[in-house]
Amino acid sequence: MLEDKVPGSLYILETDRLFLRQLTIGDAPFILELVNEPAYLRFIGDREVRTLADARDYILNGPVDSYDRYGFGLYWTGLKEDETPVGICGLVKREFLDDVDIGFAFLQRFWFKGYAFESASAVLVYARDILGLRRVAAITAQDNDRSIALLQKLGFMFKKMVRFPGDDSEIKLFISNVIK
Repeated sequence: MLEDKVPGSLYILETDRLFLRQLTIGDAPFILELVNEPAYLRFIGDREVRTLADARDYILNGPVDSYDRYGFGLYWTGLKEDETPVGICGLVKREFLDDVDIGFAFLQRFWFKGYAFESASAVLVYARDILGLRRVAAITAQDNDRSIALLQKLGFMFKKMVRFPGDDSEIKLFISNVIK
């Protein structure tokens, strides 16, 4: 249970099998592995994180900055049974989108276990019940069929193609109303 965690801990959400918490610089080894997996590089992009120092900078300048600015961000997602990190899932505010968007990425060895759906479902409830968001967006590469299927399973609907700033390629924008 979240209440059993150390007071002041960074845990945000709990599902049947997972904990989600804020990322810390202690998560640098995990982030270094995650952002250099082939699927991450192909579908999300190269964040040029090559060392533990780069991973710490990525955490501080991305998720930690987002927690401070917006009160949310991408969260470390790990197994409840032993706190093994399996991926990240959370909310991102991008300047080029009108709505906050959901993001997720999981280590390939943890695919096909339902962790992405479980964590993303919890994040959407959090967005609605805790943050008071009425809509959440999602973006994905045109050929990322697994993410597109997950977004549709979560209730997202394709809205339009958009361009990611600084990139000539178009990506798919999905929208989901989180009011139920």
